[in-house]
Amino acid sequence: MNVKKRGIKMVKKKVKASKSHVTVNFFTSKDVGPRNWGREILVAHVPGLYTGKLLIMKKGAKGGLQKHHLKNESAYLYSGELLFRYDSGDGKIKEKKLVAGDSVHIPPGAVHQEEALTECVIFETSTPHFNDRIRMESVYGQEIPEGGLPSTTIDQVELK
Repeated sequence: MNVKKRGIKMVKKKVKASKSHVTVNFFTSKDVGPRNWGREILVAHVPGLYTGKLLIMKKGAKGGLQKHHLKNESAYLYSGELLFRYDSGDGKIKEKKLVAGDSVHIPPGAVHQEEALTECVIFETSTPHFNDRIRMESVYGQEIPEGGLPSTTIDQVELK
């Protein structure tokens, strides 16, 4: 079919769908459930490859001191100020203040904790390992915050 548009001849061609055709997939976001520190919303999930989450942390809220068996994650602080705690390998917890625009990579086994100094919006991407946490408070002489999720064994980790 020939179409003239502003003096330019355009040809519209019908493309046959083939068996190898790839198309997009749409995803409906899912609220992961109540968290003491705020909200966790799953905004992307490509099975076996990665997940994307939107985390909204209330001012003063703190996540658990933890590490993961298999989960490999990165986080981008979109807004707010966050105190990020981690063990750099010497058995001591260090602190780094993150501000909007900062990012961090948290490989499996890395001890970490986030505390929102202001309300924070965080974009997190990770491998799709669910139910993957090892609580580390007792190792570092801290108390486990009330209502925090418990440690899991590697057999309880779900790759979705």
